[in-house]
Formats: sequence, C-alpha cells, structure tokens
Amino acid sequence: MDALENSDIDRLVALLTEDAWLTMPPEPLEYQGHTAIAGFYPRLPWWGGRALRLVPTRANGQPAFGSYLRDPHSPIAHAYGLLVLTLEGDRISALTRFGDNSLLPLFGLPRTLHDRGTSFRSPTGMSASAADVRSW
Repeated sequence: MDALENSDIDRLVALLTEDAWLTMPPEPLEYQGHTAIAGFYPRLPWWGGRALRLVPTRANGQPAFGSYLRDPHSPIAHAYGLLVLTLEGDRISALTRFGDNSLLPLFGLPRTLHDRGTSFRSPTGMSASAADVRSW
C-alpha cells in the first residue's frame, strides 16, 4: 500500500469502494466513504512526511500490515499498530486499524524496524522493505 506510505490520498481513495469504512476499534471513530476517509488521513501528524512504513502479513485470511512510524532522530521505525484490509473484488471495502502494538508479535512482526536500507521478511515470506510493499 504505497499510497499510504507516500501520503497519496488520491491513490488511496482510488483503491476504495464507494462505501468503504475506516475504523479503529476500540476507538469510537468511524469514517465511511471517499470524502470522510480522504478528510481523515491528511489531518494525521505524520501524513505528508513519508513517515509510515508498512510490513505485509495476514489476519484471519485477509491482507494486513504492521504499521511503523519512522523515528526522526534515529534510523528505526516504531510500531504503530496493525492495519487489516477487507476486500470486495479488487477494491478495499474496509480499513481496520488496531492501535495495540502488543498484537504485532502475534503476527511475527517486530516492534521496531531498521532503516529503509534494511529489509525485513514477514511471516508470509513477503519482503517488507518499502520498495517491495506495493499492494495488498
């Protein structure tokens, strides 16, 4: 999902169904549809700075990503939750972000990543360097 890693809201919205949901349980925040989701992401403090890194995995048979925020002062990225996608055909009908970082080890994911020059292999065998994470 390099649309998220590159803070490209137009590309992200193009991947969504018209009625897609963005939820973050247990937080009560829910956003539905292109306009609501497109309005949410750019308000995040890390948006626009290429600060997010995603490592592919699977959750309940669905594509998922360990999320990491790059540290501005050192060559590492810190855990930022788990993002699970629900697909409808070739489109994303739901993005569900779990902010509990203690979930990552359950998916074989580390709590920190090394600098972008270092690749990490997810438990599914997919490369996790940013250059290799292109789609779900």
